[in-house]
Amino acid sequence: MTFKQAHLPHYLSLGAGVQSSALALMYATGELSPMPKAAIFADTQAEPESVYRWLDWLEAKLPFPVHRVTKGDLGKTISVMRTKADGSVYSESNIPFFAKDDVGNVTGFLKRQCTYQYKVRPINQQLRKMAKIKRGQVEVGAVSVIGISLDEFKRMKPPKEKWLVHRWPLVEQRFTRQKCKEWMQEKGFPVPPRSACTFCAFRHDREWREMQLNEPKAFASAVEMDKALRKAKSENTEFEGTAWLHRTCKPLEEIDFRTDVERGQLTMWDDECEGMCGV
Repeated sequence: MTFKQAHLPHYLSLGAGVQSSALALMYATGELSPMPKAAIFADTQAEPESVYRWLDWLEAKLPFPVHRVTKGDLGKTISVMRTKADGSVYSESNIPFFAKDDVGNVTGFLKRQCTYQYKVRPINQQLRKMAKIKRGQVEVGAVSVIGISLDEFKRMKPPKEKWLVHRWPLVEQRFTRQKCKEWMQEKGFPVPPRSACTFCAFRHDREWREMQLNEPKAFASAVEMDKALRKAKSENTEFEGTAWLHRTCKPLEEIDFRTDVERGQLTMWDDECEGMCGV
């Protein structure tokens, strides 16, 4: 970070997960500087209740305000159907999912835009407003502080906006996700829950199992979204095959995660589209 950038207003992109929560508390305890003007939490309206409870707790501990912004309910876009001029029908289910073609081949994750549309854009719109960025401005006027840790450095990406600079203090301090947890425990802070939409496919089997056991309401929501996703894609004239939230291409409610966890499911965070979810 240059001397000039150090004197620009900083804003924390708060995902309410382990890394960004630890980062926020590091600022609150005076271990990092400069102090952010504010934190911005982009609400997809699809997080588990534990995340919202954690965010309420965290907000009360911070010396700077937390702005909650939202584009709307991401889950509802799964069943929204659109019709083009040529009569073709498509759905707005732009979440990550696994696909199986008509002959049974699993094709892996297809293109998704949920992170950019429901996380990055709302945060940048609020940031632009608070930093008073003018229309067409190209001069850097704000720094977005992002809680990506050293073990996830591949997710570090420059901003598309010319008026914005990204900064990753956890990488600068060589903090991994585990070290963030250890730091919070050493300071007497509770460790936050995993921050992600209930129906996000970027999960280990053990994380599906934990949600199934500890947050049955969230898991039930994921089961319904899994079904809604297949229904939406079946009506989509531009999509062939079936869509699933789990790599086995089975309904979530039929999977025995107690045995599947032994095989392990990759989180695929290196492929995460904008490097903003789950931190």
